[in-house]
Amino acid sequence: MLHIIKPEIDLPETIDEHDEAVYNKAKENFETFKKNGWLVQDETANLYIYAQTMNGKTQYGLVACAAVEDYMNNVIRKHELTRPDKEEDRMKHVRITNANMEPVFFSYPAHAELDKIVTEFTTTNQPDYDFTSVDGFGHHFWTISDPAIINRIIEIFSTIPSTYVADGHHRTAAAALVGNEKRKNNPNHTGNEEYNFFLAVHFPDNQLTIIDYNRVVKDLNGQTDEEFVETLKQSFEVELKGTEIYRPCCLHNFSMYLGGNWYSLTAKQGTYNDADPIGVLDVTILSNSILSTHLNIKDLRTDKRIDFVGGIRGLGELKKRVDSSEMKVAFALYPVSMKQLIDIADTGNIMPPKTTWFEPKLRSGLVVHELV
Repeated sequence: MLHIIKPEIDLPETIDEHDEAVYNKAKENFETFKKNGWLVQDETANLYIYAQTMNGKTQYGLVACAAVEDYMNNVIRKHELTRPDKEEDRMKHVRITNANMEPVFFSYPAHAELDKIVTEFTTTNQPDYDFTSVDGFGHHFWTISDPAIINRIIEIFSTIPSTYVADGHHRTAAAALVGNEKRKNNPNHTGNEEYNFFLAVHFPDNQLTIIDYNRVVKDLNGQTDEEFVETLKQSFEVELKGTEIYRPCCLHNFSMYLGGNWYSLTAKQGTYNDADPIGVLDVTILSNSILSTHLNIKDLRTDKRIDFVGGIRGLGELKKRVDSSEMKVAFALYPVSMKQLIDIADTGNIMPPKTTWFEPKLRSGLVVHELV
């Protein structure tokens, strides 16, 4: 699928990844995949169940098309800003291939009957695909072709007020915006065309796990280690933990790695606002009470002194980057909850950059949605 999703791998190394030839190669490769029978169009309109297993825990998603109209009307809710250049890149890809090659990762408020349908189906039917990927995660996939089950799932979703973009904001925006373009450019538009929908995998919110998204910083803004630790005591209860890795134990507790030692930092009352969807976030506390105030890092998106490390790589990665002298200090955060994410999306707020890390990632190629 990389030959379609990242077709520059088939072109000279010197080519710009946004060159028109790259998108044309994606289209050419897509047609080759169909011609060779590597991708085969289902004869009926189906739904699918896509389950993923990580560390002994399995989450079950429903693969279904989401409506462009729901994205435009904020029924599909977002929690991140998107960059126009990244949107346009994926929009070109959708326009030229005329397909959604990669599903986006959605969540919905858990629903007992949907859980029951999925459980019954997956326990009474063998999966069409069942494999372990190179990262050790399990992937399990079933096709639902029974019209009665399909219609009931669609009926239930019509009663769910909102769904939420968990991961893939740029691909979601691109898919929806291209669909909206096609709608405006079609004088005979009916609302039933395939371009009115885009591919998503919908997981119940109570099955998802958000992993921590941590920070490493190059310097202490001119302070010594001792001076920096002392300044932190203005806003935090600081406790030296020693050389053994320390993981944050709860909301508003952080771990810091500096000078070969781990510290526990617990935010003091008054440094956060639990009644505010943004103010309650530990990324907000860290930015306001440490990064901005003491390290003069004002813009997480542009400042070159800070970098971000997904929690899937473990806290040992933070230690490694500091011990190598590439970075001076590391901060580990307690993971954001799905409730916090939904509260932010429901109130129209935006998460600070690099707040959520979802794992496992969706595998591309199990399902493709053509817009014709």
